[in-house]
Amino acid sequence: MRKCPYCDFNSHELRGELAEIAYINALIADLELELPRIWGRSVNSIFMGGGTPSLFNANSIDRLLSSLRARLTFAPNIEITLEANPGTMEQNRFAEFHAAEINRLSIGVQSFQDTQLEHLGRIHNGKDAIRAVEAAHRAGFENFNLDLMFALPGQSEQLAKDDLQTAIDLSPSHISYYQLTIEPNTLFHKRPPALPNDELAWAMQCGGQAQLAGAGYTQYEISAYADAGKQCRHNLNYWQFGDYLGIGAGAHDKITDMAHQTITRCWKVKHPDVYIENAATEQRIAGTRILSQDDTTLEFMLNALRLTSGFNRDLFQQHTGLPLSGIETAMQEAESKAWLIRNEEHIQPTEEGQRFHNDLVTLFLPT
Repeated sequence: MRKCPYCDFNSHELRGELAEIAYINALIADLELELPRIWGRSVNSIFMGGGTPSLFNANSIDRLLSSLRARLTFAPNIEITLEANPGTMEQNRFAEFHAAEINRLSIGVQSFQDTQLEHLGRIHNGKDAIRAVEAAHRAGFENFNLDLMFALPGQSEQLAKDDLQTAIDLSPSHISYYQLTIEPNTLFHKRPPALPNDELAWAMQCGGQAQLAGAGYTQYEISAYADAGKQCRHNLNYWQFGDYLGIGAGAHDKITDMAHQTITRCWKVKHPDVYIENAATEQRIAGTRILSQDDTTLEFMLNALRLTSGFNRDLFQQHTGLPLSGIETAMQEAESKAWLIRNEEHIQPTEEGQRFHNDLVTLFLPT
């Protein structure tokens, strides 16, 4: 495996044998130390991501889930997602993952066009991607996501449309359709490829939105489209500023302590070998930060305004512990720019507000 040139997530090239048993042991040891932070809570979703967890065999995934069930209270309709690449080795395991009670896949297709995949540094081709989706159907997955990018190097509006149509024809329940952006600390940032200009990228986005709507997918977030009832519950929790626990190398979490009226972010050491060595100790923690009121407000708005439906006013106070009156001036300015609409119960970004999401969120920066 190798790291893609556009990826800024915590991932590492696999060299030598995969330390599968040791890593599962480390995850369980990490969880044991984290349990006091979440006593009494039920788990509504699990997301296995950050690299390629589908490289693990189904027995390891089953062992991990069994360990989680023994220590946590699972909601009756829990969503359990596994990220997977379209490579042949992973797709051959889809049926086994389904048997291990994974009930949702997120397949990192990115494109079905071989030239685009080469530009992106992907190791699969378009046929591999199609076969992977067909394998997901055969394995019994009724709920799975396809990750698809647009505004790729050398991509035309027609090629973007063709790519999206291929995805739609494969009948996923969810499509994440998002623009390739150049992130710091990536190979593309050091050696930027030639990308479509802003006007062409916007045409691709608008065309894709219309194409997805015509196929029956509802847009519920800036880059997320789903069949009815198939929105990703795990990501909805992020966007609604809910709490989540992170275990694993480089994992992040956000936990609210109602008794002390604090919201704490915590992140684990990044390198898998260092994580495995320290997972049963406090050295597994790379850092912690208690959010200030300004941080809390900004992070809530950054996430919640990604949702096309916005949020109920009560959710802001419920998840931040702060009154909405503290951001009244910023909301008035957003309204004056036609980026936000609101009533007595609800606050919602406009279509223009979502297009200029970064600018909208900037209004909520502390002065």
